[in-house]
Amino acid sequence: MSTKTLVLAAIMTALVIILQFMGTFVRLGPFQCSLVLMPIVVGAALCGPTISAWLGFVFGMVVLLNGDAAAFLTVNAIGTVITVLAKGILCGLCAGLVYNLLKNKNIYLAVLCSAIVCPVVNTGVFLIGCLLFFFETIKEWGLAAGFGTAVEYMFLGLAGANFLFELITNIVLCPAIIRILNLGKKILKK
Repeated sequence: MSTKTLVLAAIMTALVIILQFMGTFVRLGPFQCSLVLMPIVVGAALCGPTISAWLGFVFGMVVLLNGDAAAFLTVNAIGTVITVLAKGILCGLCAGLVYNLLKNKNIYLAVLCSAIVCPVVNTGVFLIGCLLFFFETIKEWGLAAGFGTAVEYMFLGLAGANFLFELITNIVLCPAIIRILNLGKKILKK
């Protein structure tokens, strides 16, 4: 791994940590909105799937350490750790693999597809973890919140608004960030 890659990975790691801690202050109604997937996608484009998987792991660790997963930890600690780390690592890894698959065709298409894949995998693994480890508790939470079924609560109550926010911000901002970085590289070369 080059020094440049290591420095970029360190910068993206710091951004993941800061955005995950700061993201708890950004709310869309009752939901916390996460901005942390953007540096994971940018890391996938700049450094590849190994670093983006690392960034996903860091994201998962911060979620576990800052209390965002506290409600789930009280229900099933092992299931929570597995779900949180798997969703982070896999969203980073998949974003990196998709970027690598498409980058030779068009880097902006590659970034856009990675920006879509990252929140889809993150939310998808979260929902699978909910089904595997927390379904009975989620049924109770959903009924208490006024939802008809546990699945309705999972999609609308737990994942819906946050997923849409993550997807839209990634689709809009990740290609713009990569474009700005590429323009900066061209300017520096002149």
